[in-house]
Amino acid sequence: MCGIVGYVGAQDAAPILIEGLGRLEYRGYDSAGVALAGKSGLKVRKVSGRVADLAADLPARFKGAPGIGHTRWATHGEPTPENAHPHTDTAGRIAVVHNGIIENADELRAKLVADGVEFASQTDTEIVAHLIAAAFAAGAADLEQAVRQALRQCVGAYGLAVLDAENPDRIVVARNGSPVLLGVGEKEMFVASDVAALIGHTRQVVYLDDGELATVTATGYRTFTLDARTTAKSPSTIDWDVVGAEIGDNAHFLIKEIKEQPRTIARALSGRIDERFSTAHLGGLNMSVREAREIKRVQVLGCGTACYAGELGAQLIEDLARVPASSEPASEFRYRNPVVDPNTLYVAVSQSGETIDTLAAVQELQRKGGRVIGIVNVVGSTIARQVDGGIYLHAGPEMSVAATKSFTSTVTAFALLALHLGRIRDLAPEQGRRIIAGLQKLPEQVAELLTRSDAMADMAKEIAQSNSVMFVGRRRGWPVAREGAQKLKEVSYVHAEAYPSAELKHGPLALISPEMPTVAVVPDDDLLDKNTSTLSEIKARKGPVIAFAHRELSTDLADRTFVVPKNEPELDSILMSIPLQLLAYHAAVVLGRDVDKPRNLAKSVTVE
Repeated sequence: MCGIVGYVGAQDAAPILIEGLGRLEYRGYDSAGVALAGKSGLKVRKVSGRVADLAADLPARFKGAPGIGHTRWATHGEPTPENAHPHTDTAGRIAVVHNGIIENADELRAKLVADGVEFASQTDTEIVAHLIAAAFAAGAADLEQAVRQALRQCVGAYGLAVLDAENPDRIVVARNGSPVLLGVGEKEMFVASDVAALIGHTRQVVYLDDGELATVTATGYRTFTLDARTTAKSPSTIDWDVVGAEIGDNAHFLIKEIKEQPRTIARALSGRIDERFSTAHLGGLNMSVREAREIKRVQVLGCGTACYAGELGAQLIEDLARVPASSEPASEFRYRNPVVDPNTLYVAVSQSGETIDTLAAVQELQRKGGRVIGIVNVVGSTIARQVDGGIYLHAGPEMSVAATKSFTSTVTAFALLALHLGRIRDLAPEQGRRIIAGLQKLPEQVAELLTRSDAMADMAKEIAQSNSVMFVGRRRGWPVAREGAQKLKEVSYVHAEAYPSAELKHGPLALISPEMPTVAVVPDDDLLDKNTSTLSEIKARKGPVIAFAHRELSTDLADRTFVVPKNEPELDSILMSIPLQLLAYHAAVVLGRDVDKPRNLAKSVTVE
């Protein structure tokens, strides 16, 4: 979603803001802007388009500090320079950047218009700037008080940063449902909505909690609440590096991150395999053996790719731990008034750790006494801090909007969790050793798959010519098919649908024709005959088939087969997903898409 960057210190803010906004481009956006506060008042520059367009638009004299910057993903109003952030009050004293949605914006706008305020944009954010100006007009003593008075009138989610031309030594920030963090430097401070914006400047960060605000100056920070109570916050150390967030000699971040998967899977396993007892060591779960044995059910919650990884995770837990498990979209969970069982372990999955739907589900569960652990990539993120325990992926920055390495790392983490729970319960040591051996083979097998990227590029040319593609799979292959269809839709804009193979004859088979290719996930397991029967049904209706299988299939079953190396049946889904990522990537390249920043999408979804 939208990105926030801020700087206060002795350096010129503009280059730092532009660099930080560039690091947040992966989140998805449609416009960008910056504001500086100095002795001559506010300087504001905004464009509809990319950060590079904004940088080119800055005049040579656009200098000074402090400053705030923003990349916007439209929620109120079209992507125009007028609707881009920062937004200012009528007098040009206050500048605001904002992530989230002010839910009572219409009511507040009507009141302000009645008071004679003229709006320059269609956004809800401009309302906040006018409310802060109104608070000063009503006698607010300082910027902190004015921001607090303004926010007490706002209902909804926000992460925001505020500049005041008459107090040009500070930035005031606030958080409620949308992430804000502070970067602690040497006689300088930074503000951001995502730690990626701070890489290269500081490793010391302070995470604000919901309901907290902070005043940031070059010499430090103070945190407090809406009712002016001071809070105590200490910095944490981040371990991401600049190299992980740079594209290097790759054409896109997406292919860079696909190629990183041998290393990221190995990192997810590092230090977590206990060969002596044929199990996994997961100290971050904060769960005793007795508590683990009392688990009667596991419920996984995630959105999009995280949900599909959760489906594979649920199957792993059922297979290895013999505990009933399921996965469902976190976005729907809290709206169905779920029955929260104290003997159910809930698992929240989110690469960013900031996904608003997943966070809301976690909070609802905890209100009702549920035990929740997280599988998260970003250390110190909101979900990571909210849950009772969990597993960090340690996959490093994932800059492309489409998730790849975080997907395979998440499934790997689920395999470790399933092994851990299984060995506590009834999984025999030899079965534990079998799974460990399979996990240890994964990095090398993924590396071998990646050497055949050119073969996928050739197949992608056929897919790119199609208006629609069917993906099918059974059991463990079904979530892989869903994720494959998702990837193709996300980055190539080719319509794709995924179905369980057996469901084709219950309706979707009507879509099969020579113009609609089918991508089939066909592992060499006990359902091979069932899967090949489905392929025969498709071929009988002249539907082209591209199969991802453990053996070369005959041409009466598949027009083309991509052979995937075999691992243990429980882990084959990880390997099957890799060529589907490559297929989507190469199709997007053939079609000339904006691979890392697909239209209409955002990396970290922080609004409903």
